Amino acid sequence: MISIVVPTLGRDSLGDLLATLAGQVGAEPELEILLVDDRSTGGGELPVPGALAAYTKVLRGRGAGPAAARNLGWQAARSSWVAFLDDDVVPAPDWLDRLVADLAVPDRVGGVQGVVRVPLPADRRPTDWERATAGLADGEWITADMAYRRAALEAVGGFDERFPRAYREDAELAHRVRLAGWQLTRGTRSVTHPVRAESRWVSLRTQRGNADDALLRRLYGAGWRGELRVPAGRRHRHAAITTAGILTVAALAGGLAARRSGAGRPFAGTAALAGAVWLAGTARFAHERIAPGPRTRSEVTAMLVTSVAIPPFAATHWLRGWWRARHETPRPVVRRRGGPR
Repeated sequence: MISIVVPTLGRDSLGDLLATLAGQVGAEPELEILLVDDRSTGGGELPVPGALAAYTKVLRGRGAGPAAARNLGWQAARSSWVAFLDDDVVPAPDWLDRLVADLAVPDRVGGVQGVVRVPLPADRRPTDWERATAGLADGEWITADMAYRRAALEAVGGFDERFPRAYREDAELAHRVRLAGWQLTRGTRSVTHPVRAESRWVSLRTQRGNADDALLRRLYGAGWRGELRVPAGRRHRHAAITTAGILTVAALAGGLAARRSGAGRPFAGTAALAGAVWLAGTARFAHERIAPGPRTRSEVTAMLVTSVAIPPFAATHWLRGWWRARHETPRPVVRRRGGPR
């Protein structure tokens, strides 16, 4: 038996995913599909096609995020392998057959990742949001399409529910699975991950993920990116730009107060230097985001505004996450017998 767990917020894309799977069931080994309805405000019935009705069970989540929803799903699963899919992917026509083949691996393998493809526009350069989504294609062990042995999940206690959003929780789980002595590998099955429509200010909302980075820094130390195989970020640059901006405002305010008291302009040099650093850092950041994009008026405007706002947003979320995680420790793992040390 193979168990497929799909946490969902009831997005329209779920119907496409299930319709695709419905066309693939038949002669494969026994199958169960566990839909975890994680809508915090309830909602209507999920669109389960009739061809999947006999295979599907709907579980009610707590609205506590994808880590908690996936834990609910795999803990209810009956199979020795649990395949996780996001509700906004579309499996390839042969996905189920290839999944069965992908899971025919040695006992030491605890997880098998699928291939994620992100289609981008062919007639123009991709936007900042489209490029960010395309990064999923290069991500390691992302649960858009990732299968784990139940034994590996049990050994590490599943997903860490201290990560409340779909960001880093999958990389952190993979790290603990490897620490427990399991190997992870890549399979041949594939899914398509369309770029969903978003506000042009979406990059501001995604800065909340910096709080998760702060938690990882607390759990695994300064080298956490290398341990979890997460690409380098811009946190230090954002912190420098934010600091320069704060110094500029503080120096200008101090200079204004000094002038009112007749003390001259003792803060002018500090304000000019800090302002130049802030402007140069912000301009570089904006250029890095505008240059590879479509450079339409709407996109350029959004990039200019958000490039000013992102550094303080990122720094604030990171500090908030660091403070909340100040007493946190890594979750324990149970090492697999005979696993590498």
